[in-house]
Amino acid sequence: MSIDTLSTPTQSPAGSTTPTVRPAAWLAVASLGLGIFTLVASEFLPASLLSPIAADLGITEGTAGQLVTATSIIGIVGGPLVVSSLPRLDRRWVMAALTTLAIASNVLVAIAPVFGLMLAARLLLGVAISGFWAMSLAVTAQLVPADRLGRAMTIVNTGVSLATIAAVPAGAYLGELLGWRAVFLLAAGAGVLTLAAQLTTLPSVPPSGSPGFRSLLQTALTPVVALGVLAIILIAGGHFMGFTYLRPAFETIDGLTPALLAVLLMVFGVASFLGNLVAGPLADRRLPVLVIAAPIAIGVATVLLATAGSGLVLAFATVFVWGIGFGAVPTMVQTWVAHHVAPERLESAGGLIVAAFQIAITIAAAVGGLLVDSVGVQAALIAGGIAAVLGGVVLSSARAR
Repeated sequence: MSIDTLSTPTQSPAGSTTPTVRPAAWLAVASLGLGIFTLVASEFLPASLLSPIAADLGITEGTAGQLVTATSIIGIVGGPLVVSSLPRLDRRWVMAALTTLAIASNVLVAIAPVFGLMLAARLLLGVAISGFWAMSLAVTAQLVPADRLGRAMTIVNTGVSLATIAAVPAGAYLGELLGWRAVFLLAAGAGVLTLAAQLTTLPSVPPSGSPGFRSLLQTALTPVVALGVLAIILIAGGHFMGFTYLRPAFETIDGLTPALLAVLLMVFGVASFLGNLVAGPLADRRLPVLVIAAPIAIGVATVLLATAGSGLVLAFATVFVWGIGFGAVPTMVQTWVAHHVAPERLESAGGLIVAAFQIAITIAAAVGGLLVDSVGVQAALIAGGIAAVLGGVVLSSARAR
């Protein structure tokens, strides 16, 4: 299947040519979303299985938690490494290889007799996740016309939203029912189905431009890209500075029971999913509005949660707005990059986006922890809100020259 077969020009009433996206293109995009879902769900699985993993391997739960940390740390270099070290390969096979790497990781985790092997397997998953996400923008941009890219990225990023909502509770339930090793084997099985879908629907996708280490460096040094990376670190870092410490923040809310806490977290997940759905059409039609509105939603919600008292109703409202805002961020950022970066730089830019998100998570957890310990959790929420709004201003003002 050639990539040229996925869209056909149609004649508009005025006589101009408008590309029409064929169903095959949307199926290919959906297979990328399925891939993201499988990878991110695999990333979050240990969070729901720490206790049985620790008990089985004779380690502490804190040590077992490094299975999650390992994937995010390797993501800082994994995305740029994948896009720059495979300059000539058909992107169809690159995406399939990254999915295969995730399958192998889950199988190794399931059969590993010692923690060291499990940790190494999770590093493989970190490379697969960061590489797949980094490549997804450039691949999707070759599957659909530019005026449909926002909608297409919403489909891809729906995988992230669904995995964030479903992975932890599903992992906990299945772990109790079948055992934690079986859960990772099930994740590997889901990866096999995903791989089959990708090989069936993805066409041949040539590399965009001239990917490689030199292109990566040149893209990073482009002023608009450098500002975009800074903005992403501020927006994502602002979000995670507060989100990492939601539990102590919620403990100050009057009348919050464990059951209501679970509902509050579910509200955030649902709102994030809705934010992603809204982001696609907005990114295609009103991108400048979305670029400033999403960070403002994060900033206003976090600051209000920190300063406007401890009422339960306000907590639910602010968490919902917060979720809507952050749910829109991945699609917003990727569409912004596609509008401001030359097509031949999209793969390198995708790698830099992934690195920026991972750096933001690392910095936010550290800075937020210092603020929580020295000043209080409200300070972390306020600082995160200010950072998110500042990031929106930087992204809105960045222009290609």
